[in-house]
Amino acid sequence: MTTVLCVPQWQGSASTDAPRLVAGAKRAAALIAAESLVTVPVPDTSGDKQDGVRALATIRQNLELTREALAGVDGMVITVGGDCGVDLVPIARAGARYGEALTVLWFDAHPDCFTGDTLPSGAFHGMVVRTLLGDGPAALTQKHLLTSRQIVLAGLRAGEPSEYEYIERTGIRKVGVDDLDSVLDGLRGPVYVHIDLDVLEPARFGSVCYPEPDGVLPERLIDVVSRLDNVVGAGITEHAPADGEPRAAEAEVIRQLGAVLTRSK
Repeated sequence: MTTVLCVPQWQGSASTDAPRLVAGAKRAAALIAAESLVTVPVPDTSGDKQDGVRALATIRQNLELTREALAGVDGMVITVGGDCGVDLVPIARAGARYGEALTVLWFDAHPDCFTGDTLPSGAFHGMVVRTLLGDGPAALTQKHLLTSRQIVLAGLRAGEPSEYEYIERTGIRKVGVDDLDSVLDGLRGPVYVHIDLDVLEPARFGSVCYPEPDGVLPERLIDVVSRLDNVVGAGITEHAPADGEPRAAEAEVIRQLGAVLTRSK
């Protein structure tokens, strides 16, 4: 059985358009065919910056609410956000289940390898990958951690030197837009697919808070994902439609991504 877990969290983003992520999460979740839809009751409040993280207490509460929502869910889960931070608990859960055999394919224009000390805005969605490895905010670090060899960053074309220094130091594999198909090379075992929609070319999919030029064409991403085997979980994040309603072409992209993710399980 496939469950869509809708987590309309916006507090992890520093964008002035971050509240759009609430409607974006709900609209995106409705576009994915599944036997069950579970929505996490994310609060409307933000909160103070603590330990370099905006709304730290609220995000921590959201993580606990997500954990509770997942407690009674079996089978394939597609987590739909909201900002990238919504995938922290689902990925840690998959890591605990599959151990070091798990690979996380992180499709994103940005590395998300900041810390509270290196990201002035304090936006947690820029720290998620590092947190999965145990190098992020202590209050948000999960019980089960991944190793750097379990993560592949794909579609990168932005970020700061401190992030790329961390990537090089830890040996995280990274793949650019031009060689996106190479994410399939040597891929073995169960796969968790994280998709930040800003990995896409903004001329074709622009309803995100942090668009970056020269992105992946939607049909190419759909094709790569469709060729994955043994997908055990997935996340689709950062959809921020301006009026709360996805554009028809963008809605179709989300619908097709959901279809290939569930087909490749």
